[in-house]
This record gives sequence, C-alpha cells and structure tokens, in this order.
Amino acid sequence: MSSSKKYGKKIDLALGTWVKLARAYSSFEKKSNESIKSFGLTQPQFAVIEAIGHLGPLTVGSICTKMLVTGGNMTLVLDNVEKLGLVERVPSKTDRRATLVQLTPAGENLFNDVFIKHAEKIARHMSVLSPAEQKTLGELLKKLGTSLNI
Repeated sequence: MSSSKKYGKKIDLALGTWVKLARAYSSFEKKSNESIKSFGLTQPQFAVIEAIGHLGPLTVGSICTKMLVTGGNMTLVLDNVEKLGLVERVPSKTDRRATLVQLTPAGENLFNDVFIKHAEKIARHMSVLSPAEQKTLGELLKKLGTSLNI
C-alpha cells in the first residue's frame, strides 16, 4: 500500500507500518510453513507437537489458548495428530473433568528430531537482523501485541 499522505502523518505512518508488518509476517510465515511441510506436518500439527514438546502434557483448552484457536478446530487437529501416532489423550490424574494431551514416544522422537532443524531455519531467516535488532523487534512486537488485549 503506497501512502497517499492524505490522511495525516499519524495515520499514514500507522498504515505504512501495518503494511510492512503484514508483509514481513506473510513472508516469514511462508518460509516457516515450507520448513514445517518438509517434515510432513501441517502448521497446526507442528504447533501442537511443539507446545507439548516444550511444556509437557497440556489440556485441550491450554493448547487452544496457546494457539489462539477454538476447541472445534483443535479437536480435528488433535484427531489427525493422534492418527499419526504422535500424541495421545489421557485422563488427568488431578482433575477428573480434564483430559491431557501428551506426546507418544514417536511424537517425542519427532519433536527432538525436527524442532531443532526448524529452529535453525528460522534463525537463518532472522539473521538479516543483528541480535540487538532482533531483541528490539521482539520487545516492540510484544508491546504492540499486549496493548491490543487479545
């Protein structure tokens, strides 16, 4: 979007920044998804495996919150990851109402094998920015995201 400079400096700056953020996100997401697809997974499947791989068994609700998706969408994703033999649902030992999702041994092996490879690809893409720039960008994006109260 080329700014016409007819809305005023504040609005034109905000719109231009938004477009740059959206384009950068779109490009980065495309590269990330290419990496994930190379492991034979969809982005939501990878996200589930990544979350549980880092945090341990989680409730379906916790996974939904972390991934910003609804329970209906997550049920389908979990069904598919379970069919692949990578996760299993188990009753919580502390809350009879809750079901935990945990990695199977095959899921743990996959997580241990592919996560570092994916992370290395992300680091290569991010290396266009210096470490200090990456830190500053991260802080600014966190400030922007948390200010929107989502």
